[in-house]
Formats: sequence, C-alpha cells, structure tokens
Amino acid sequence: MRYLKQFGIILFFTFLGEVCKYFIHLPIPAGIYGLVLLLIALMTRVIELEQVKEASAFLIEIMPLMFIPASVGILNSWGILKNICIPVIIVTVLTTVIVMAVTGRVTQFVIRRDKRRKT
Repeated sequence: MRYLKQFGIILFFTFLGEVCKYFIHLPIPAGIYGLVLLLIALMTRVIELEQVKEASAFLIEIMPLMFIPASVGILNSWGILKNICIPVIIVTVLTTVIVMAVTGRVTQFVIRRDKRRKT
C-alpha cells in the first residue's frame, strides 16, 4: 500500500505538469513542469522525501527499460535519419561532452562550497 501511495504522489505531480503545459504555452515538456513542481514541494517540505523515496528509487532502477520504445522508434525511422546521421552523431557527442564537463564543474563547486560551510 505504501508504494501505491508513493506512486500516486508522483503521478499527481505528473498530472500537475500536464495542467501547467496546457495553460503555459511554452515549448517545455509537461514532465519537466511536474519534476520542477515536485522539486519545489520537496524543498519546501510540503512533501517529505520519505513519502516518495522507494517509488522514485524503483523508477530510477527501471529507467533503462524506458528507453527501449524510443530506440525502436529510431530504428523504424532509419530511412529518414540516415541522411542526417553524421551531423546528429557529431551534435550528440559534442553536447554529451559539454554536459558532462559542466556537470562535473558544478558538482565540484557545490562540494567545495559545502566543505567551506562546514569548516
């Protein structure tokens, strides 16, 4: 029963994201709105981490399975994509490296800032 309640909370915020997407006409996916709303609720302690911890851990564990339909979709669209394959690969590799570098720098900054606060 605990897991159903946790999934219900996550689905509620997903629904709120869909509502935001309906009313806010920006090119932002509804899931992002839902994640931001859930983050705000967690930061303001409207929702405690323990209320969604196990269900969110489960969703993270099965995340690789969620990419299978997208991968199959890419395979089905190969006829269209083969003409732009090289530019897509280059952009994907470059953006991946940039995201990894920025993430590493931000993580280092946060760790150093936390160490300074503790001393």
